[in-house]
Amino acid sequence: MRPLMISCLALAVAAGCAKKSDQVRTEKAEAEQALAQESAALDSITVTGTRMRDAEARRMVVMAPPPPPPPSPPAPAAAFAGGPAPVVAPPEANTENYAAFEDNGIVRTAENAVSTFSIDVDTGSYSNVRRMLAQGQQPPKDAVRVEEMINYFDYGYVAPTDRSQPFSVRTELAPSPWHAKKLLMQVGIQGYEVPAAEIPASNLVFLIDTSGSMDSPEKLPLLKESFRQLVPRLRAQDRVSIVVYAGSAGLVLPPTPGDRHGEILAALGQLEAGGSTNGGEGIDLAYAMAKQAFIEGGVNRIVLATDGDFNVGIYDQRALETKVEQGRESGVALTTLGFGMGNYNDALAEKLADLGNGNHAYIDNLMEGRKVLVEEMGSTLLTIASDVKIQVEFNPAQVAEYRLVGYENRTLAREDFNNDQVDAGEIGAGHDVTALYEVCLVGMGCESSDPLRYSAPPAAGARGTELAFLKLRYKRPGEEKSVLMERPVTRGDVRKEASEDLRFAAAVAAYADLLRGGRHTNGFTWDQVEALARGARGNDAWGYRGEFLQLLAQARSLSPARDPDVAISQD
Repeated sequence: MRPLMISCLALAVAAGCAKKSDQVRTEKAEAEQALAQESAALDSITVTGTRMRDAEARRMVVMAPPPPPPPSPPAPAAAFAGGPAPVVAPPEANTENYAAFEDNGIVRTAENAVSTFSIDVDTGSYSNVRRMLAQGQQPPKDAVRVEEMINYFDYGYVAPTDRSQPFSVRTELAPSPWHAKKLLMQVGIQGYEVPAAEIPASNLVFLIDTSGSMDSPEKLPLLKESFRQLVPRLRAQDRVSIVVYAGSAGLVLPPTPGDRHGEILAALGQLEAGGSTNGGEGIDLAYAMAKQAFIEGGVNRIVLATDGDFNVGIYDQRALETKVEQGRESGVALTTLGFGMGNYNDALAEKLADLGNGNHAYIDNLMEGRKVLVEEMGSTLLTIASDVKIQVEFNPAQVAEYRLVGYENRTLAREDFNNDQVDAGEIGAGHDVTALYEVCLVGMGCESSDPLRYSAPPAAGARGTELAFLKLRYKRPGEEKSVLMERPVTRGDVRKEASEDLRFAAAVAAYADLLRGGRHTNGFTWDQVEALARGARGNDAWGYRGEFLQLLAQARSLSPARDPDVAISQD
């Protein structure tokens, strides 16, 4: 109230100032009460009238009135002859937002033998970096998440045949391509496949950003075309709702049977961009629709498609995160799809997907839209295992050092592994997950640091030939108690030469490391990465590995020349 008091004193109207203060408090209380009533009303929204029978109905289905247009700016004064040139507004600043993180470091096994993390099936980083490279831009370091790069690709893991166990686990060890004295250890998880006809009924709410920031070809138009590819796959037992937000939230399509393809396509077709972004209000309405059409035993999921520019109505990100967490607890998952450039909020989109037991993808072209929304929709929709955690205990008698490649924002405390209250990642039907460790065996001369002087040396024959002990925990859908899987990793698992799939995964990891500055690949060059990937291209039915080779060439052309004298040597 300090500015108000100064104003009142300046006018010498102290009594009027006090009266105005009371009025402000009253108006604030009334506004808070109105917001509470609006939030409560969202749980009982009903739609009246015909169900999208004509164009007029499609335009006006519980659509909140748009905000009044801003006043037109005054016309500029005509420049007189010989006068100054008109002022041209500078281009909008790039406000893309990425969560900062530091690479995992090398760990001495004798000091900390246990590595614990949550699995991650997101792939958004790969396609977002692809977009930047295609535009001739060097991606910012924090846009590159190594595990999302690796997990963009399929590595041919064998799926389980018995659905009593939702996924299979494979491990492989072989010499590292950038350090002959070290090993790469690959941990691969493959979820079982579910035929499309057997996917339970789905209650899908498409929460679509139609704000002014989405008004460019790579945003709302691409979003609409991508979603159109999904519509023919929707079935009569499915339910589809479309919620939009731009200044205020609106319900464009109430819960509608999935086989009414024409109605769904017509609702998508009418979407236009304009206005500011009230993401919070849109999410409230989306969860209300998900609750209204909730399918017991089915798939209940909100698909949020946005450039992430939540710039109006959201003042507390934690409050937004709480909404998503509460939705998850009520059985409604949240998947996020990112679009566009310049203001893309990657950090928020990924965070909301993590909290909503969903996955995050970035769609930079129509082929990626098809990959995410058609080819991989079964794995996106149907969760077969939740809260999946991995814990690896390395044997200090056999392993001197190790480093987890990626997963920096997924690491967990050791005690979190056995705590079923700690949220972790989900695996969808047919999903595969890959993690890599770089391992230095005892006696190989590849240690990066000296052992502690006063630490007790491990027993020479401890656990025989075991290099590590792998444990996984997961929950079956709808269950609260986790299931434990475990297996040893032995010297017998070490191959003289890496398999084709491990070599390709290593090439992707090296590519990501070079994009982040090349601190962990021991001077490995772009040419060496390309040779490694080209030799492991294999059966590339969809062309993804071939496209990766093109991205390598683009990344190499944009990368600054590296000084070999500053390359980190680990010999």
